[in-house]
Parts: sequence; C-alpha cells; structure tokens
Amino acid sequence: MSPTTTTILISSLATGTIITASSHHWLMAWAGLEMNTLAIIPMISKQHHPRATEAATKYFLTQAAASATILFSSTTNAWQTGTWDIINMTSPTANMLLTVALAMKLGLAPMHFWLPEVLQGSTIKTALIITTWQKLAPMTLIFMTSNTLPTTALLTMAMISTLLGGWAGLNQTQTRKIMAYSSIAHLGWMAAITTIMPNLLALNLMLYLFMTTSMFYMLILLNSKNIKDMATSPTTSPTTTTLAMLTLLSLGGLPPLTGFMPKWLIIEELTTQNFTTTATILALSALLSLFFYLRLSYSSTITLAPNTTTTKHKWRFKPTINTTLLTTTLPTSLLMLPITPMIC
Repeated sequence: MSPTTTTILISSLATGTIITASSHHWLMAWAGLEMNTLAIIPMISKQHHPRATEAATKYFLTQAAASATILFSSTTNAWQTGTWDIINMTSPTANMLLTVALAMKLGLAPMHFWLPEVLQGSTIKTALIITTWQKLAPMTLIFMTSNTLPTTALLTMAMISTLLGGWAGLNQTQTRKIMAYSSIAHLGWMAAITTIMPNLLALNLMLYLFMTTSMFYMLILLNSKNIKDMATSPTTSPTTTTLAMLTLLSLGGLPPLTGFMPKWLIIEELTTQNFTTTATILALSALLSLFFYLRLSYSSTITLAPNTTTTKHKWRFKPTINTTLLTTTLPTSLLMLPITPMIC
C-alpha cells in the first residue's frame, strides 16, 4: 500500500472518530461511524489473501448492520420525541436497539462472533487499530447516552462477555485471537459500570487502550503470531519478553500492576450499588482470563534461563517499530498500584 493511500486511510479513521465524538446529531454520528468502517476495510484486505478478504467481508457486514440499527434507533426516537439529539434518547425501544447496535460495534457478547475471526485474518498492526482506535467512536456514544441506556441489558451483556472472554480464550494458541477474547472480556468490565459511574468507564477505557497498545507493539517487535513464537522470543529479546510478560499480567488484572486498579474500583462500586451478584461473577470471570494470560506469560518466560541458542536473530527480518509510542504507553501499562488511593 502506497504512503499516499495509507495517509488517506489513517486520516479518514481519525476524522470519522472525531466527527462522531464531537457531534450532537445522530446523522452526523452515523456518518462518522460509516467513515471509520469504510477506511478500515482496505487496511484489513490489503494482504490480498482469502483469509484477509473473508475478514474484511465479515467486518463490513457486521459494522454495516450495526450502523443501520443505530440509524433505525435514532429514527425511532426522533419519531416519538421529535428530536435528533444524541443525549435526548428517551424512547425505551430506541435505547434497547441502540444498546444492541453499540454492542455489535464493539464486539460485546453475544454479538462478539466477528471479532476473533476478523483479528485473525488481519495483520497485527491492523488488529491493533481494530481493538483500540475503532472502539473510541462507539464508546463515545455509550458515554453520551449512559444515563438512558438499560442497566439490566448492559449488566447481562457484561457478565456474558467477561465469562465468554475468559472461557473461550483458554484453548487459543494464536496471539491475535487471545487479544480478541481479552478485548471482549475488558469490554464486559466497561459495560458493567457504564450506567452506574461513567467516569470509571472512561478510566477503564484509557487504561485498556494503553495496555492493549503496549502488548500489540511488543508482539510486533517480537514478531510473535502464536504461542510457539512467544516461547522462542526470550532467546532473541529477553528484555522485551519480560516486559511483554508484565504487560500480559497487567491485562489479566494481577496486583500490583495497573490492570488490577479498574477491576478493583468496578467491583467496589458494583458492591456499593448492591449489584453483588454481578460483582461476584465478574470477579470469578477474571480468574479465567488471568489463567490464559499466565499460560502465555509462562510460555514466553520458560526459556529465559536456559538460553541454548547461539543466534541473535530469528530467520525472519525484525520489523521496524515506533519506539516513541511504545515508550509512552508501556510505563502506563505497568504502573504500580499505590496510585489507586489518589484516584479513589
């Protein structure tokens, strides 16, 4: 893909997200979402491989259906209330349709089936964009409509997402699919707190973006597409592999790393609001997610001590990486827990 084409697509991605985040009219928000979708499709299918074409088709059909549902939801609300403002979603039917559409956009269970397959058919860099930047526009809409979205539906999808994200990730060997189910589980935690404390949703989203970006960039640096590649990476990049292990443990929510902080605050708030059953299920589902994070961390560090290889490089060329972005996101991903009382 030529630099001009890449620049146009990246600019379109940024513009679409900015349009959606800054709009107050549903038609403008829908236009921004459509711009996002149309810009990411060529990036997914640029490999000219049947798997990439399949992933691009699945992504397009899913996102088009979600955008049409959002448009139908906003039309229903405008028909009943006479306004197209995003913050004035007062129709229960429209709110339920909007919740389903945004869950499909994000990949929340049970509308999650497209996400692992699309990530597996994409390159690691494109998968990074899908799991981070492409979540911003739908999350902005969720944040703006959080006061009117149905709490019961969101809590149900949150519990299903966290359980499924942990359970389905147990038998995965591809790092992109593991990160896909990790994304589903983290989105479940965000959905659980959406209508209760939107500020905590924003904190969780910010930390998720930092941790996921750091993890994907280290996967690019290590050129690791599956667990086998992670197992051989300590022989060539022991320092990066150790940092990848810590980032994985942070994603799993292991104290005293950063990923434990939003989970702790969400469970505390759910318990305060008497959603004890939801908090218990979320806490138990975190153990499932932590298991496959620990397995991946173990596979990547088991060969750190017995370094038997005499070569310094893999047979593949090492990819270039934007180290500036990595050095800015990695410290945030590995912050220690003592800053939590200041946030509370």
